[in-house]
Amino acid sequence: MQNVAMDTTRILRTDVCMAEGAAWLAAREPRFAQVLELYGPPPLRRRDDGFEALVQAIVAQQVSVASARALMGKLEAAQLITAPQIAAVSEEYLRENGLSRQKARYVKALAEARIDYDALRDAPEAEVMAVLTALPGIGRWTAEVYVMFSLGRADTFAPNDLALQEAARMLFDLPERPKEKPMRAMAEAWTPWRTVAAGLLWHYYHYAKRRDGVV
Repeated sequence: MQNVAMDTTRILRTDVCMAEGAAWLAAREPRFAQVLELYGPPPLRRRDDGFEALVQAIVAQQVSVASARALMGKLEAAQLITAPQIAAVSEEYLRENGLSRQKARYVKALAEARIDYDALRDAPEAEVMAVLTALPGIGRWTAEVYVMFSLGRADTFAPNDLALQEAARMLFDLPERPKEKPMRAMAEAWTPWRTVAAGLLWHYYHYAKRRDGVV
C-alpha cells in the first residue's frame, strides 16, 4: 500500500492497512490512541461488491440481522439473487418471496439499472455516490457504507450513522450526539484515514456497549 498522505483512492486490503491507519490517527488524536491501546486496531470489514451486496443492503433496511439473513436465504432458494434473475420477474413475485412492496420495487429498479460495478471500483467517490443514490431505496448512508466496505476506500465516512455519532459523543465527551453536519466536519481532521477512524469508533462503541451490558 502506498504511503501517500492524500491518496484518496487508497484501498484497505488487509488488517495491516487498518493498523497503519489506526497508528496514523492515534499519533494525531489522543482519544483514538486510547481506543487503540485498550482494544487494538479495528478489524477489516471488507465485503464483496456488486449487485448482490446492494440487494443485501436494501433487504437489511429496518429489519434485524436475523430477519435480513432469512430474507436473503429465501431469495437465494428461489434463485432471485442476480440482476438478470430479478429483472425477469415481477414485483409481485418478489413480494411472494418475502420482500415488502417497497423493497421489491427497490431491488427491481436496481436490477434494471444495469450498473457497471467493475467501473465503480475505480471511479471517484463522488461518481459512485451519484450513481448509487440516484436509485430508489439507496440513500447516502447505504452508498457510503458500500464505498467503505465493498470498495474498501480508506477515506470515506458515514456521518449519519447513529452508532458512529453515539461513539463520538462518548469518546470525545460531547454534551450530545453530534448530528450529520457537525459529524462530517469533525471527520475532516481524520483524512486520509476516515474509514479507519469510523472503524475505531465502531470498535469503541462495541466494547463500550458490551461493557455496559447492552450488547
